[in-house]
Amino acid sequence: MPVVFDSEKRVFKLDTPSSSYAMKISPTGYLLHLYYGAYVPDTDLDYLRMRQRNAAFSACVASAEEGGLSLDTAQLEYPVNGSGDFRSVALSVRGANGSSVTDIRYRSHRIYPGKPKLEGLPATYTNDDSEAETLEIVCVDELTGAEITLIYAAFSKLDVITRSVRIANTSDKPFSIERVHSAAVDFTEMDFDMLHLQGRWAKERTLVTRHLEFGLQGIHSRRGSSSHNNNPFIALARDGYTEESGEVFGFSFVYSGNFAAEVEVDCMRSTRVLMGTDPVDFAWKLEPGESFQAPEVVMVYSDHGVGGMSRTYHKLYRFNLCRGEWKTKKRPIIVNNWEATYFNFDSEKLVAIAKDAADLGIEMLVMDDGWFGKRNNDKSSLGDWYVNEDKLKGGLAELVRRVNALGVKFGIWFEPEMISPDSDLYRAHPDWCLHTEGRERSIGRNQYVLDMSRKDVRDNIFDQMYKILSSANIEYVKWDFNRNLTEVGSELLPPDRQSEVAHRYMLGVYELLERLLAAFPHLLLEGCSGGGGRFDAGMLYYSPQIWTSDDTDAIERLEIQYGTSIVYPPSAMSAHVSACPNHQTKRTSPFKTRGDVAMAGAFGYELDLTKLNDDERGLVRRQVADYHRYYDVIQNGDYYRLINPTESKGDMTSAAAWESVSSDKREVLLTYVVIRTQPSMSRYIRLRGLDPALTYTDTESGRSYSGALLMNAGLNLTGFWRDGESRVWHFTAERK
Repeated sequence: MPVVFDSEKRVFKLDTPSSSYAMKISPTGYLLHLYYGAYVPDTDLDYLRMRQRNAAFSACVASAEEGGLSLDTAQLEYPVNGSGDFRSVALSVRGANGSSVTDIRYRSHRIYPGKPKLEGLPATYTNDDSEAETLEIVCVDELTGAEITLIYAAFSKLDVITRSVRIANTSDKPFSIERVHSAAVDFTEMDFDMLHLQGRWAKERTLVTRHLEFGLQGIHSRRGSSSHNNNPFIALARDGYTEESGEVFGFSFVYSGNFAAEVEVDCMRSTRVLMGTDPVDFAWKLEPGESFQAPEVVMVYSDHGVGGMSRTYHKLYRFNLCRGEWKTKKRPIIVNNWEATYFNFDSEKLVAIAKDAADLGIEMLVMDDGWFGKRNNDKSSLGDWYVNEDKLKGGLAELVRRVNALGVKFGIWFEPEMISPDSDLYRAHPDWCLHTEGRERSIGRNQYVLDMSRKDVRDNIFDQMYKILSSANIEYVKWDFNRNLTEVGSELLPPDRQSEVAHRYMLGVYELLERLLAAFPHLLLEGCSGGGGRFDAGMLYYSPQIWTSDDTDAIERLEIQYGTSIVYPPSAMSAHVSACPNHQTKRTSPFKTRGDVAMAGAFGYELDLTKLNDDERGLVRRQVADYHRYYDVIQNGDYYRLINPTESKGDMTSAAAWESVSSDKREVLLTYVVIRTQPSMSRYIRLRGLDPALTYTDTESGRSYSGALLMNAGLNLTGFWRDGESRVWHFTAERK
């Protein structure tokens, strides 16, 4: 069983195929963390507890039963504020007496098959109850009446344990939650690297590694979204790890708003990891009988390095987070008109692009920003979701009919969370944007942010979107979000609840997404936030693919897609072939390389098909054929990162390489891209994840290699490579 309770030792243990997680109930009800790491069969783990007393000049629990337990040096399962633990804590509740001292003790627990949904929030799920088992531990703060339910789910076939917390007010007085993290884990050592994904607009999710030091380190977002800057993910990798070896502990937050991931190393060399909603400007008032559900943290253990962790996240997020038919259904090849036309388009231009798409085998045309209201630039009309018939003469339905008649599907762009000051909606409802009374309203990209915590606002936007999506055969929506949240206040909430607005906003967005997909269950939804500014597990619950970055330059995308793959599956990374010189970097890259790089994700085009020359059109046809030929191994195979484009190679040619291997190990796709070449250099590349006993044949050259040879000796890539040049090898295998 994944979850066991040893009643004699009062120990809980959660097991996945290769990991174990254990805690125990102390004599007076404290939950003490015992172990997280490689699988162990034992439950007699109390000897692992740290028993330093007063080593940090700290107090001990008064009860003699605890034998001098110091909460400041103990490993605690869910640390709280003000009762003797001076490290960063997971929970702080301010009671009716004005004090934020919090003290929680075990009351009860239950174990059951499957995994519960989280009310109003995205979360991983099980397809049947055999995939996971859930442990709920109820702890109580007797003074405030706060009932804290710690929710754990251990997956049976993946090294995954999920964590979330629910807090209920069982008293007759209100209290306020001032800090609530969804997961806390204490380690007894500090010999780790911390990995995280840092970035900015058009340079998202670059892998950053730092060795832990004493004190507090971590990442956060207070922008109202998970952000371009810091992705809601960290990992601790034990000293000596590599891409494919060593222990790695991953922590990924299934949430799209403000978050914090904190790692603290104390004077005892112990390490505490906390992950949850960012506590700055957050508070949540609970009246008697009310409850609060925190988002989910997904913890992954790997004893096969960073790559092993990544492949576990890929499988989990592909099949136990993404939902609906599109989590497994083959995605269409898309052409988006944004970089082809920007705002300067009409029906005839779109139909011309669709005609070329049909001729080239591209399956869907997506009409981007500029089709609604009086929108001819970015200065107006957000919130006015009605068709601009000056551009789309004859209306949207007629345009879609013409595109569909060519055999091409149709998709459309929305930015539902935003409102332009120059819009009919804002003139009618200036109170509908986020704002704080008496403060000037900041503007970004000529737009304000709608107050998605308000049901009347969401109802209006849903009704407008429903009318558009019901008016024609629209099979895809690109949902964009193009500015950070400021003046985060709501006119409908009282002063003592204004610190709830940021989280209520995110709950409102999730509710609107849920309602849209319920109304249009066959819709393919693609997330976007100025590119990859909201590329997180929370959004994957609704949109199985996300626009990875506004930077479509193939060489820049190498680093962006490398970092993104640390957590998120290739199927989630929307990646397009764009025009050259590139619109963001002005770099010129070979058309083939642009296709090879984009093929690593959800494939499409971001250019004007009507301007391609004959050679380029031939390459598009080849790329379209390759997409269909290699789809299964790319989208469903195991992903291996072979060369990191962000690392300095010293004297070596700088490059990137990655590999997809089918689940039965009989098909392999290897991609190699040169970033900067040097003369008179040699390079060999060793493949991973193959069966050493199989013989692999290069389908282009016909040459055969044993799996052992490809993994241990590799391919000889010596030769002259031009900057930006790429090559793809496709291998199939048979038994000797």
